[in-house]
Amino acid sequence: MLVTPDCKIERGMLNIFDGVLTERDWKRHLSHTFEVPDGATRLFIRLRFDPPVVDGIANMLCLSLFDPNGFRGAGHRGGAQHDVVIDGADATPGYLPGPLPAGVWDAVIDTHMVVPGTPCRYTLEIQTTDEPVAEPLPSPAPPSVKTPGRGWYRGDLHAHTIHSDGEWDILALLEAARARRLDFVTLTDHNTISQLRHIDALTTNDLLVMGGMELTTFWGHALSLGTRRWIDWRIRPSERSMPQIAADIEKEGGLFVIAHPLAPGDPYCTGCDWRYVEMMPGTARAVEVWNGLWHGDSNNEAALALWYEWLNWGLHLTATAGTDAHGQAPPEVRPGFNVVYAAHRNESAILRAIAHGRLYLSSGPVLELTGMSGETHTMIGGTLPRGAATIHARWCDVPANARLRLIANGAQLSEDIATPEGERTWNLEEGAAQWCVAEIRAADGEMLAVTNPIYFAPEE
Repeated sequence: MLVTPDCKIERGMLNIFDGVLTERDWKRHLSHTFEVPDGATRLFIRLRFDPPVVDGIANMLCLSLFDPNGFRGAGHRGGAQHDVVIDGADATPGYLPGPLPAGVWDAVIDTHMVVPGTPCRYTLEIQTTDEPVAEPLPSPAPPSVKTPGRGWYRGDLHAHTIHSDGEWDILALLEAARARRLDFVTLTDHNTISQLRHIDALTTNDLLVMGGMELTTFWGHALSLGTRRWIDWRIRPSERSMPQIAADIEKEGGLFVIAHPLAPGDPYCTGCDWRYVEMMPGTARAVEVWNGLWHGDSNNEAALALWYEWLNWGLHLTATAGTDAHGQAPPEVRPGFNVVYAAHRNESAILRAIAHGRLYLSSGPVLELTGMSGETHTMIGGTLPRGAATIHARWCDVPANARLRLIANGAQLSEDIATPEGERTWNLEEGAAQWCVAEIRAADGEMLAVTNPIYFAPEE
């Protein structure tokens, strides 16, 4: 073990740890335990490391904090100095305010990136005080809001704030969502739940605010949607695996989504590409195939092809979109959003509809797909019996020169010019497809909208 931090106690309750990291310490969780005495009212933590950048690649050391009762916050963000203050009323974003229980705490340095070739030296300073602090304000009461019924709801499943590495606070994110006329938005900060403390007070008549977190692991990212409890994202051989994490999310009533599976990974986006062989896709019920802008840096076209391959395996796996927004974007920037057909505009109904594939992804156009076989009629996410089938698409708000495609089993069956609005019907012979989706693409191939599948029952 290359890192053996020395702890010195100076001036009462000042704890100082230091160490030197090399590439052998990359992707580790380095524990630094310390005592909080009875009567402590405020906790200060400062992590510093050097060098911040080596040959254009940033070292990335983040903090996770645990008190004697469990998770107390995390600071997943860049920079070579992290400062944390926690007391009974307030806390640095990413961390949870409240009383400081006496006993053994643990400040864990998560080494997301240690650039090879140059040692990285760090210092971790921890101090408590017993000075009087402000009384916590009462939690805001949830407002009385109307819950609309069955219909199409448009929203974002992936966004970040100052509670991790975002540049804006929660209110600014919500205002941006309203400006884009979204019906729902989801708070998914990296490896923390501090953004969810007063979430029930944020929903209004015009915007549903949903909860979750992005599990930002060393070998892939995943969304835990609809959960409020902190989900331990740390993979430990023979102790905790990604399938176990997915199972924990399901037990909490949440939805597990593989995020941007083919994004560039190390060293430029540490852990961003999905490398969990046992979860390709394993028990995952959804995968994010549209992250940010279609022609952005997340390799969305390849993620779409991967999803089509998984569908060809016979899996009924939902495709989702997420802006992955970290700050304000100009109005002309048009990422993909989720347009969900749900029984109600509330979190449980939205997530239930997503789990069943009742959504399409779009940067603007409306695109609905239905199917009929015999007496059975279904929408996206549904299954038609074997036999000849009629597939019907309806669209509007489509820009000039766009193309409408019918994709079956990953292959293009048809392509037509998509007028600004219109309808199209296809007749499929029995056995022609296991599944089909519709796409609308711009003249340059950029995806504008894509549905989830209509499935066909297999042979008995």
